[in-house]
Amino acid sequence: FPGGDIGTLSVAGTINDIAVMGAEPLALALGIVMEDGLDQETLDKVMSSISEMSNKTEVPIMTGDTKVVEKGAIDQLMVTTACVGIRSKALDTNISVIKKNRDFQERWIRDSNLRHGDKIIVSGTMGDHGIAVLSFREGYGFESDIVSDVQPLNGMIKTAMMIGGIVSMKDPTRGGLANTLNEFSEKSVVGIVIEEEMIPLDPSVRSACEMLGLDPLEIGNEGKVVIGVVAEKADEVLECLRDTPEGKQAAMIGEASKDIKGVV
Repeated sequence: FPGGDIGTLSVAGTINDIAVMGAEPLALALGIVMEDGLDQETLDKVMSSISEMSNKTEVPIMTGDTKVVEKGAIDQLMVTTACVGIRSKALDTNISVIKKNRDFQERWIRDSNLRHGDKIIVSGTMGDHGIAVLSFREGYGFESDIVSDVQPLNGMIKTAMMIGGIVSMKDPTRGGLANTLNEFSEKSVVGIVIEEEMIPLDPSVRSACEMLGLDPLEIGNEGKVVIGVVAEKADEVLECLRDTPEGKQAAMIGEASKDIKGVV
């Protein structure tokens, strides 16, 4: 797909799942299942992407396994990744800043940590990955303008945590931004007020969604993060994100509120 492949997606996605908890990714495990007769060029391309992502993030692949199955049992290739993470200095710094602003007993960043007054930040444009993949699969032709946002975010997240005050984080993959915000609201038992006009959207993604009758806020992303941060540190965290290559289009889009239920 435009902007990446299954190798890029598997490594970046797994690393991001660890990073949004506040942990530092330490090592990867890799499993590959290949269909008998898989083209060597396809395998080489995927393995090259995996190696590139591992080197870029400085998260080594420490173990792995391969299997070959009969032709037709799968569609070419399956990649499975798992990641081990460790507690980081950045996480401890982040939590110490939270505690200066409110009572906070958690040891990790969780979806359930959002409280009244916390600000909501997204690290960039929404819907890029889902539309890029859809266009590529269905032949709509949008891929000349739209590429997947797939990328590892552990470096950007670590930098933001050194500013501190981040209470919740999640990468808005399946179900997109809308699903992520609803999970925040349900698990934290607090309402969320969103200023929809503040949500960053690539013009090409907006046009594609209008043409196809899709809601860009319900489309998956693979290189973005939604952040809940205490109000006192929100502006600093936002500026920090905008100073990184991955977060240059970051925006503050709303806040948590005890005065409503759900997401509005």
